[in-house]
Amino acid sequence: MGRLFWKFFFSILLAQVAATIGIGGAFWLRDQARQHQAPVLDTGPPATIVLDAATATLRHGGIGALRGMLGELKRPQVFVLDAQRRDLLGRAVPAELIQEAERSLREGIPVRGVRQLLAPDGSRYLALVSRRFGPPPGGLRGPGMDPGWGRRVGQAAGIIAAVLASLLFAALLAWYFARPIRALRSAFDAAAAGDLAPRFVDKPTGGDELSDLGRDFDRMSGQLRMLMDGQRRLLHDVSHELRSPLARLQAAVGLAHQRPERIASSLERIERESVRMDKLVGELLTLSRLEASNGVARRESVDLAELVDAIVEDARFEAGEANPDDTPRIAVEAEGSVSVDGDPDLLWSALENVVRNAVKHGAAGGLVKVVVGATDGMARVEVLDRGPGIAPAELAHIFEPFYRANPSGTSVDGHGLGLAIAQRVVRAHGGDIAAANREGGGLQLRISLPRV
Repeated sequence: MGRLFWKFFFSILLAQVAATIGIGGAFWLRDQARQHQAPVLDTGPPATIVLDAATATLRHGGIGALRGMLGELKRPQVFVLDAQRRDLLGRAVPAELIQEAERSLREGIPVRGVRQLLAPDGSRYLALVSRRFGPPPGGLRGPGMDPGWGRRVGQAAGIIAAVLASLLFAALLAWYFARPIRALRSAFDAAAAGDLAPRFVDKPTGGDELSDLGRDFDRMSGQLRMLMDGQRRLLHDVSHELRSPLARLQAAVGLAHQRPERIASSLERIERESVRMDKLVGELLTLSRLEASNGVARRESVDLAELVDAIVEDARFEAGEANPDDTPRIAVEAEGSVSVDGDPDLLWSALENVVRNAVKHGAAGGLVKVVVGATDGMARVEVLDRGPGIAPAELAHIFEPFYRANPSGTSVDGHGLGLAIAQRVVRAHGGDIAAANREGGGLQLRISLPRV
């Protein structure tokens, strides 16, 4: 248990001890004096609550559900009578309770402990809540009651002392917790207005759970600042990426109007830019779906070795390898069948992005190797190339959307979304992806996924 718990506990315990000492005796004497009591309708707030529950139970569950609810209720005592004024559970209902309930309904007097219930089939029921103990007709005549002035003064003094003690402890407790709660409220109001600056960094590291909550708020506001900065950066990058193909489209359309004899080349340019924009929008939608989802909806057994073979075969064809079996630039090393549980389309997209990234940046430096294996219950895919590698300071950013590390300085097609999509796909499958520079030059991308 935390420190805040014990402060609450001991404060409430002291208040309860004081209240018990002050009014316990008075309640005991009153209970001893209650003999030959007559049942009365309960008009307190609990009666309204239980009748609301009975109304909802009858409306949505029917008579059977209402009987079950009545059977489980211990206090307060609730009777539900049919048109013949018989209780649904067959219990004996005091006649004076029924008379008092009918009188209040007949005279239109609103009473908390009485209500008309309407069943789904149109049947009407009378629900009433009974207090188990009430004053006997004619006043209190129990043998333990002393109506003398001294006993009444003692009871009143005990009650007053208990109330004052409870008020004192409650005021101390409220004062102790009011200050940090007001500070937290002010911080939340500022955050709602857009001010996410840290507010509790100068507080001492000790304290209780409220102090820890303040520091947690600072961490939360820091994460929100990072997310908002990322969203603004993403919006800027998207607008920048869309502006270039749109500008080229407009230029191609203008050229087609000015020089009709070159309309064929203009249409080719328009088609290329349209395909580029379509690809960009598709990648953005994929990235958005992956960030919004909490997991993978579709799961089936996927053989990573077969999946990698198919991806590498497509990559070899696009790379222009006439004979892939004759010293190919992309090689696969698989340790047999390695199966994982996941979405084959998403896994294809992730592995394809990683392999294509290696081919674009590293194929010029020699062989691109894809290794598939398993270790300690985890399936792994390693993509190795001998390209220029990436500066160590940039390794932490290559999985960010629209981030394109290009140490060679050459023009490389793409939007910088492939590795970002790959990372989110792998994490959605409960795995991890990491990048590191190889000894001797080149980049190593390792994907780990839970094995079936």
